[in-house]
Parts: sequence; structure tokens; C-alpha cells
Amino acid sequence: MSSAEEGTIDRFREEIDPIVFAFGALLTVGVIAAFFISPTTVEAGITSLNDSLLGAFNWALLVIVFLIVVFLLFLIVGPWGKIKLGDSKPEYSFLSFFAMLYSAGFAAGVVFWGPTEALFYYDSPSPLFDVSGGSAEAIPIAVQQTLFHWALPQLAVFTIMGIAIGYFAYNYDNVPLRVSSALTPLIGAENLDGSVAKVIDILAVFATIGGVATSLGFIGSQFVTGLDYQWGIDMGNVGILAVVTMMTLLFTISMVLGVDRGIRRLSNFNMILFVVLMVATFVVGPTLFLVLLGTQALGGMITDFISMSLFTGAGPLGAGNGEATQWMNDWTVFYWAWALSWSPFAGLFIARISKGRTVREVAFTGIVATSAATIPWFTFVGGTAVWAQHNGVADFGAVIAGDAGAEVSGFILFEAFPLGSVFMIAFMILVTTFFITSADSSTLAVSMMTTGGKAKPSSINRIFWGVVLGMTAAILMILGGTGSANTLQQAAIITGTPFAFVCFLSMLALIKDFGSEYGRLLLQDETVLVGSSTTAESAESPPGSGGPVESDDD
Repeated sequence: MSSAEEGTIDRFREEIDPIVFAFGALLTVGVIAAFFISPTTVEAGITSLNDSLLGAFNWALLVIVFLIVVFLLFLIVGPWGKIKLGDSKPEYSFLSFFAMLYSAGFAAGVVFWGPTEALFYYDSPSPLFDVSGGSAEAIPIAVQQTLFHWALPQLAVFTIMGIAIGYFAYNYDNVPLRVSSALTPLIGAENLDGSVAKVIDILAVFATIGGVATSLGFIGSQFVTGLDYQWGIDMGNVGILAVVTMMTLLFTISMVLGVDRGIRRLSNFNMILFVVLMVATFVVGPTLFLVLLGTQALGGMITDFISMSLFTGAGPLGAGNGEATQWMNDWTVFYWAWALSWSPFAGLFIARISKGRTVREVAFTGIVATSAATIPWFTFVGGTAVWAQHNGVADFGAVIAGDAGAEVSGFILFEAFPLGSVFMIAFMILVTTFFITSADSSTLAVSMMTTGGKAKPSSINRIFWGVVLGMTAAILMILGGTGSANTLQQAAIITGTPFAFVCFLSMLALIKDFGSEYGRLLLQDETVLVGSSTTAESAESPPGSGGPVESDDD
């Protein structure tokens, strides 16, 4: 073994947090192994716990996510926004920062659900609105509901974790860059190696692997489905393993290259292709209709934001309480819990790339800039799909009925376009590159979690978690027909529910610290002003003049 290899292995041994690494790995692998031993037992247990949590805490998830959105909007416009994460200059340009934040933590789901989600709301609108499924009135409501689910709230839980982790890691002494650091004022900086912090970090590892692998499994299935749908290439289980192995190899290469040479460059490419495909859909699709639809849907989302955020199914229009509550649990609460299961990984990655930026910049990028990219995508792609279904231009009936997977929708949509094959190829490339950036950044985050918060973990650590993530995604794609994918998705929701309270406590910790930090900044500014006035007085006031000479600045 060469000295370089020995050095790499030694670095891996020195940096690893044995408790978080071992328990995180064993918990993840143990759940996968349990599916092979007794899938029905595991499915039944997880489903029961999932239903119990949703029944007991659905209201809490709705309220907490709403409060986080309000708090982030306040950070954008309020005085606390000028507080910085650390005292250095930002490492990346704003465009690269935005592209990495969007590509790595969110956009994979946006691409997957873009052509599909509004179709479900068109067929079965929210009970909050008194409209009939499949009607013309249901079209803007369907897009409005989609924008609500994919704009501010999901992004907010990622952003609040990113700000909390980054602020305490970069502004406190000896606080590592890891998920448990978001609760530094509550558990104490001296207890960040204690049992509470370890439990949070172990759950974060499991939530990240389970949540991200399930999503990547769906995205990988979209790639495989596209090959079969358009060109009749049936990959089979061996082919699925080959596709995921190829993608795992690609994101591992990107990961080893590092954030600057890997994730940053690929994220920039993603955003260019994303915008090109979105604009092309707008031009080829029903352009004027999409403009009118987007205006109405966006206006409706803003007007109804509070009622949509806090809708629990009590006293709905056009449905009984049980039906409305079930709809809300199946969609809004599900999405919030799903996003919360991603919040440890997404928040840690956001913190990793946000050093040197102000709180206002991170909050604005996290919920406003990303929403500005998400809203047109769902309006143009999702709106075109609903328009095509309503007018008989394309038939998504099998998808709506559940006879075909959601991954088919994009190919049905683009098949109806001129040069449909070109759109499909671009769509598949986008799916693949977003797969790579999501896997890359989530693997980096898990590696950071299992090394006690090192910003640049060793290659061995990152490759290990990359392989685990790729294998998990492949297993879920193969076992998806048995319901195992849905079960692990529910397991991720179970893990996501506690992170609602972690996010809420992180927000309270920030409020407490930002209050004292802002007071310190005000005192510092006043000291500077007093110092400037004293200098001006001594320089410009003649002896015995009785006071300083007024300046234009006053």
C-alpha cells in the first residue's frame, strides 16, 4: 500500500464519528435488509406508525411550516437580515450559489412532478375550493395548488435549517458544521457531542439516505421508463442496476471532484438546460393560455396562502370532514413531512455553501429566487399537461387513474409536441443530471454528518455513502412493484415528522440569538457614528467653538 493510500485511510479513521457513522449505516442497511426478510411485517408496522403520526401531528406540521415561511419573509425585509454567516467573503458567485442550492436540494423533485401533479388536482381538486374535478374551473385551481406545494413552504424548511446550522457553525467558537448544531443555544455548545446531539445526527443520516434514495429511485425509474416508452428498450432488473450503477459512478466522480469543480459546474449546466426546456415548452405549448393561467394561479396562491397553509379539513366547502382531512393528509401534510425528511441534508448543504453571506441573501435565495424558477416550470409544463388533458390533445387518463406511474407523464406530454423526441431526450438528460447533483450533494451532507461536521470529508467516506445511496436507490426501483418503495417513503415521513420540531426549535434559537446579535450590531454602528462625529469635531471645530460643525451627512 502506498503512503498516499495509507494517508487517505488514516484521514478517514481520524475524521469519522464512530457512533453516528455506525448507527446511521446500521439503521439504513437494517431497514433494507428487513424488507428482504419480512417485507409485509415491516410495511404493516411502518404504515401503522405513519398513520398514527399523521393523525396526531398533521396540524403541527401545517402550523410549523407556515410560521417558518413567515419568519423567513421577515428576515428578508427586516433588520436581522444583515447579520452574516461568518466574517469571510462568499465562496461562490450569486448565480452559482443559487444554481447549487436549487439543483442539489430541490430541483429533482420539481422535474419529476412538473408534468404530473396538476393533473391529479385537476381530477380531484382540494376540498377547500368548491369546484368540480375535470372542469374548466378546476384548471387554475390545480396549478394554484401545485405552486403552493412547490414554492415557498417546502423550500422554507430547507432554508431555515441551512441558516440555523450555518449561523451557529460560523458565528460560534468550536461549533461543528452538522445538523445538531442548529440547536446549539438549546442543548449548549458544550453538549454537541452528547447523547441528544448524537440522536439528532443519526436520525439525520437515516432521513437523508431513506428520503433521498427513495426520490432518486423514482427519478431513476423515470429514465428507465423513458427508454421503454419511447424506444421500446425494456431494461429489466439487470438494466436498472446498470443504469443506477452508471449514475452512481457519475455522481461519485462529481463528488470526488469537490463542490467547486463538480457540483457547481454541473448545477450551472442543469439550470441552463432547465430554463431552455421550460421556455421551449412555453413557446410550443398554448402560450397565451399559459400566461393567463399563470397570472390567475399565482394571484390565487398569494390570496389564499394563509387558508391553504392552515387548512385541516374542518368545515370545508363541498366535502365532509373525513374526506377533506384525508385529502389534506395525502397531499399537503405528506409534502411537508417529505420536505422535512430532506431538511437535514438540504440544510447542511445550504450551510456548507452559504459561508460569508448575509441571512437576507440566504433567505431570499432559499424561498424567493428558487420560487421564481419553480413557479414558471409548474405553470408552463404542468399547465400544458392539464390543458392537453382537458382538450384531448394528450391522454393522461392512465396516470390519473393510477394504472401508469407518474414518471410516464413527461413522455406523454412531449410526445404531443413537434420534435417530441428532442424534448424527450432533453428531459431525460435533465432527469439524469439532477439525479447526479442531488445524489452528489446528499452524499456530501451525509459524509459531513458522520465526520462530526467536517466541510471536506475524505474521499473514502464520500465514496462509501455514495455506494450505499446508489444501492438503496437501485433496490427501491427493483422492489417498487411490491410496495417497498412506498413503505420506505413512509419511513422517511416518520423521520421527517420529528424534524418539524427540530426546525421549529431552530427557528426559536435563531430568534433568541438574532435579537442579541442585532443589538450588538446597533451598538457597534452607534460606536462608529460617535467615533466619526468625534473625529469630525476635533478636525473641524475650532477651539472654544462650543460644538461640532454640522456636516452634510447629518
